[in-house]
Amino acid sequence: MNQLENHSEEPSQKDESLISHLVELRSRLLYAVVGVLVVFAILCIYPGNKELYDFLAKPMVSTLPAGDKMIAYGVITPFLVPLKVTLMIAFVVALPFVLYQAWAFVAPGLYKHEKRLVVPLVISSYILFFVGIAFCYFFVFKTVFHFIAAVSPESITFAPDIEAYLDFVMTMFLAFGLTFEVPVVVLVLVSTGIASVEKLKNIRPYVVVCAFIIAAVLTPPDVISQFMMAVPLICLYELGIIGAKLIKAKPSSTTNSNTNDFNA
Repeated sequence: MNQLENHSEEPSQKDESLISHLVELRSRLLYAVVGVLVVFAILCIYPGNKELYDFLAKPMVSTLPAGDKMIAYGVITPFLVPLKVTLMIAFVVALPFVLYQAWAFVAPGLYKHEKRLVVPLVISSYILFFVGIAFCYFFVFKTVFHFIAAVSPESITFAPDIEAYLDFVMTMFLAFGLTFEVPVVVLVLVSTGIASVEKLKNIRPYVVVCAFIIAAVLTPPDVISQFMMAVPLICLYELGIIGAKLIKAKPSSTTNSNTNDFNA
């Protein structure tokens, strides 16, 4: 009888544990959504949807002839597109809070050394993603839009649609944001033992080729913008290798010092 009672208790405990995890997950997701919505509401009040879209459209508008503006085909597009821009910016601003909610959910199940590794990686990932977006906005857009305006025939009126422009901007932001995550990916591969520093050095030629292929697919068909994505990707890959060397050197030096202390 006791054995039967123990067997009946084990499934109920597992069910309760699963339910508690689902409730915790729901709470963390709710906190994350509320955090994004709060930032979204603040941005709608100040600086406002129009001002945020004007800031996002500035690189394109600066390449248009004096007095020309972008156009909107849809009836409610001038209202919806600035809202989308504000929501996108709100998510980027609130991303640290969202990542904290994800961290709070998974942290109890991690080992101590995994916690030490995850926190710096999450922080560096956010910073690098933001730097990638900033690099795209302040440097890449200026070059790309000037190139497009320069090669447009005289018989064409260059007046981009605001919704198509938003889709292009979001694609480019995502592409450059992920590109700047390369050092984090390299560090994770080395730290988890999936790849060694020597192996990463050996595949450098393939990385260079892949960098230019990725740049050719994600950027407009001009050489300048492709180089502006491929070259940072290669440099960030090398930066990741340097960081992996430093990480691998620290444990070995610590082990040697502990061995010397033991021998003494």
